Amino acid sequence: MSDPLRDPRFFADPYPTYAKLRGTAPVQKVPTGSGGHYSYLITGYAEAREAFTDPRLSKNTARFFADKPSRRALHPAVSRNMLATDPPQHSRLRTLVTKAFTTGAVARMRPYIAALVDELLDAWPDHGPVDLVASLAVPLPVTVICEMLGVPASDRPLVRTWSSELFAAGDPQRIDAASHALADYLTDLVATKRASPGESLLDDLIAVRDAQDRLTEDELVSLGVLLLVAGHETTTNFIGNAALALLQHPSSLARLRSDPRLLGDSLDELLRFDSPVGIATFRYSTEALTLGGTEIPAGVPVLIAPGAADRDPTRFPAPDQLDLDRDATGHLAFGHGIHRCVGAPLARAEGELALGALLSRFPDARLAVPEEELEWRHTRLMRGLVSLPLLV
Repeated sequence: MSDPLRDPRFFADPYPTYAKLRGTAPVQKVPTGSGGHYSYLITGYAEAREAFTDPRLSKNTARFFADKPSRRALHPAVSRNMLATDPPQHSRLRTLVTKAFTTGAVARMRPYIAALVDELLDAWPDHGPVDLVASLAVPLPVTVICEMLGVPASDRPLVRTWSSELFAAGDPQRIDAASHALADYLTDLVATKRASPGESLLDDLIAVRDAQDRLTEDELVSLGVLLLVAGHETTTNFIGNAALALLQHPSSLARLRSDPRLLGDSLDELLRFDSPVGIATFRYSTEALTLGGTEIPAGVPVLIAPGAADRDPTRFPAPDQLDLDRDATGHLAFGHGIHRCVGAPLARAEGELALGALLSRFPDARLAVPEEELEWRHTRLMRGLVSLPLLV
């Protein structure tokens, strides 16, 4: 059996593959790449939710690969960040950044985000083609997280490029090079801020490192890299996927246009319907366990697929239908448990404000190309469009 997640058709529409796999078993052994390697893939909702909280599934990437030969050269700041740790280290690091992403903190940022959305949409043509991904879904979240971290405006295009290249599927050298470029940049930015402190989130983390010694220098850079990348990649995909889903469902689109107040309550269903994360980040079994009736041996990678779990009909009836009346609050697009996305409140705010402005300012927006011509990113981890051409 070949790797089912590497078929080019999978990237365009992964849901038939997910459904077929889940119909066989909600947890199963699948080939991973080439060379005889394999992983255990979780496509069932109940099993995915359980796996997200099972302490026998570790995220300690460094420990798993410590004794394994590799030709990869990822920078440690990328390969050993907060997402790749277990408690108590993970708990200590997460506590340092959580306060910046609380619902209250994000609420205070909404005026800035709304103004930025308007600024980006002001540059759209009155009539003619525009790429929603390049002109809204990408610059909005990357500008917001760069502003939070104190990244100078002149450096943001470089940060955006390096971040995108970290997900260049099938090109390890390009990924490794981007990891070093981004980590080296963050190292230099930390030095600059130490010499001339500001009031950004990164300045706060530097203060914690220097005054309280609750961070190592490597952890400081790793947190900066993680926040930069995770702070906008998933939101970019969320905005693009949600906009496309509404364009594909005219009745839902018309409903939100007629009553924009419904948008906030519709975000969970939009996240469920086409999750911005296809496969959650790396986990492996530290001991043998049974999940979904499948025995998983110790020491093997375990892939949790939120994109598959959120289309499980045992949890979400008629899952391939976009239903804005559905209670989709239990979706797994942001993960679950201690590793649930710390930036979820920010992502929701950015998505709501971007989509709301799009609906109100461009009521006649429609796809500029046939759906089958849309290009999707070739990465299993993320689910997102390369571009979304619109006529406005």
